[in-house]
Amino acid sequence: MNTPSPFRAFRIHNDDAGYRGGIETISADALSAGDVLVQVAYSSVNYKDALAGSGKGKILRQYPLNGGIDAAGTVVASTDPAFKEGDAVLCTGSGLSEVRDGGYGEYIRLPSAWTIPLPKGLSLRESMIIGTAGFTAALALLRMEDNRQTPALGPLAVTGATGGVGMLAIDIFTRAGYAVHAISGKNTHFDFLRDLGAAECIDRHQLVFSGKPMDSARFGGALDNVGGAMLAGLLPLIAPYGNVAICGNAGGIGFESTVMPFIIRGASLLGIASAGTARDIRDRVWERLATDWKPQHLERIATREVTLEQLPAIFDHMLAGESFGRTLVRVGADA
Repeated sequence: MNTPSPFRAFRIHNDDAGYRGGIETISADALSAGDVLVQVAYSSVNYKDALAGSGKGKILRQYPLNGGIDAAGTVVASTDPAFKEGDAVLCTGSGLSEVRDGGYGEYIRLPSAWTIPLPKGLSLRESMIIGTAGFTAALALLRMEDNRQTPALGPLAVTGATGGVGMLAIDIFTRAGYAVHAISGKNTHFDFLRDLGAAECIDRHQLVFSGKPMDSARFGGALDNVGGAMLAGLLPLIAPYGNVAICGNAGGIGFESTVMPFIIRGASLLGIASAGTARDIRDRVWERLATDWKPQHLERIATREVTLEQLPAIFDHMLAGESFGRTLVRVGADA
C-alpha cells in the first residue's frame, strides 16, 4: 500500500499518564490493520464519541486509538481487488473507536468486509450527516418492516426527537409513508421538528402514562432513544402487532413492565445494535438511505460543522444534554 506522510488524528490514550485525547501527528504504520487505506473527508459526532473522547464512558477496549465511530472518504490503496484508488467509501460502527482506529484521523485503514462503497445518490458529506445516527434509525425501520410494521397500524412515536437519531428518524419514517409523533422535552424546537415532517409533537414533560398494564392504543409503533420509564410507558400504548425498536438508554438501562402488551396485543420489542450489524443488512440499509428513504433535510439536520481541534468542546456540549441535530466533522483539508 502507498504510505501517506505523517498526518493529524484525534488520538485517545489511557496509560500511566491518565486518560486523555487530543490532536497528534502519527504515521500510517500506527493505524490498525486492514485491506483498504482511506483518506478521510468527513466523520461525525455521536454520543458514543463524546463518551469515548472525554473518558466519561468505557467505550474503547484497547489503547491508543483514534476516535470516531464514523468515517467517509476516498480509497488511497487497497489489497482487495473490490476496491481501487479513488473509490468513495464509508464505514460506521464495525469496531471503529472500540477495537480499531476510527474516523478522527486524516487516514484510516479498514477491513474490506466492513468498507461500504458510497451508494449512488449520496455524497460523502451526506453520508456522514446520516452516519451512525441515521443508519440506526433506518435499521430500526428495516427491522420493524421485516416484522410486518406498516403505516396502516398507526403513527410511529419517536422519543428523543431533537437528537441526531430522532431527527433523522422523523425524516426517514416520513419519507417511508408513516405519520410520526415526535416526543421531546425541548418544546422550543417543535416548529423545527414539524418542518422535518413530524405530524404531531408531544412535550415529554406533559406526557402522562396511566401505569396500567394495557391502555388504549395510541401508536402503531415506536423508536425509543430513551429507555427507562419512557419505554415502560410506551409499551401499553402500542397497537396490535406493532413494534417498539429500542436504541438508546438516556432514561436508564432498566425498565418495569408486564407481559400484557406482548401476549395480548402481540407487540414486539426489537433491539437495535447498529455497531455490529451484519454486512448484508448494512448493504440493505445504505441502499434504502440512498434511494427511497433518503432524508430530505440533511443540511438542516447538520446543525454544526467542526474540525478535529474543536471536538473536546463538542463532547462537553453533548454530554451536558445540549446537543441538537447532527454535528459533522470536517477531517480532510479538501473535504
